[in-house]
Amino acid sequence: MNWNNFEFLNPEFLWLLVLIPLFAVWHFFMRKKDAAVLTMPSVKGFKVEASILSKLKPLLYLLRLLALAAIIVALARPRNVSVSKKTKTNRGIDIVMAIDVSASMLARDLKPNRLEALKKVAIDFVDRRPNDRIGIVVYAGESFTQTPITSDKSIIKRTISELKWGQLEGGTAIGMGLGSAVNRLKESTAKSKVIILLTDGVNNSGNIDPRTATELAKELKIKTYTIGIGTNGMADFPWSKDPRTGKLNFRKQQVEIDEALLKDIASETEGKYFRATDNTSLKEIYDEIDTLEKTKIEEFKYYNYQEEYRIFVFFGLGLLILEFILRNTLFKSFI
Repeated sequence: MNWNNFEFLNPEFLWLLVLIPLFAVWHFFMRKKDAAVLTMPSVKGFKVEASILSKLKPLLYLLRLLALAAIIVALARPRNVSVSKKTKTNRGIDIVMAIDVSASMLARDLKPNRLEALKKVAIDFVDRRPNDRIGIVVYAGESFTQTPITSDKSIIKRTISELKWGQLEGGTAIGMGLGSAVNRLKESTAKSKVIILLTDGVNNSGNIDPRTATELAKELKIKTYTIGIGTNGMADFPWSKDPRTGKLNFRKQQVEIDEALLKDIASETEGKYFRATDNTSLKEIYDEIDTLEKTKIEEFKYYNYQEEYRIFVFFGLGLLILEFILRNTLFKSFI
């Protein structure tokens, strides 16, 4: 019997077990009336010794009480339940993360900088999407697909961890980044198609207008979540590189994000705009997107019941039979 999956179908019958100690107490006080009595004027001259049978006779009533308890437990229908589970995953979501890798992403208003902070939360986001395909598009002054849409999460996480500034020409081509992401999803047959577009600046380069890319995303029913990353006010931006050491020099500069454009892109595509001003808010944004876009998973449970009441019935009947035999053999002529 597996006690871990044990249950009673009719547990209300177990309340009858409280009668057992009451019967035991009743028998204790009424036990003298249960025996035959021989009245004699005097017992002088008789030597009376208690026999073993007289001491064991209460066992007959104990057997009856145990039999009653076993039958009560049987009425409660004890059984073992084994549960098998099967899950059915509907067609998942195809997601493209369009990531700004311009020099301004090295600004240090997020710790240690915007790009490194993004990489951490983006990898965590990928870990929570086991049933979806994800692709990576990077952009600065131009854009290209870093990793096509794939279900191999190890490739996606490695791609994100290896993102760095300097691979593309300078600038921020939001339209080209969005356009490349849309191009990745246009042939997708997924039930839901999503773009997560992140930038820390304004559209100042590229040959695709962001609104043109937005119209294309809208036409293809690609929902776009936009994220503006950067604190409010001033931040340390890279502005030159030391020719001798190769280290970047930083100076305070006003943070400029085209929030109006990002809000329009999100609104037109039925997405949502977010602003990440620090590491905590950036993580919360990806957590919220994770809850907004979920692949539907159906879980089916199959129950197998193994009835265990028979063993208690047989045990109770066995005790009653034993009590009957003993009462009509060993204890039959006992006074």
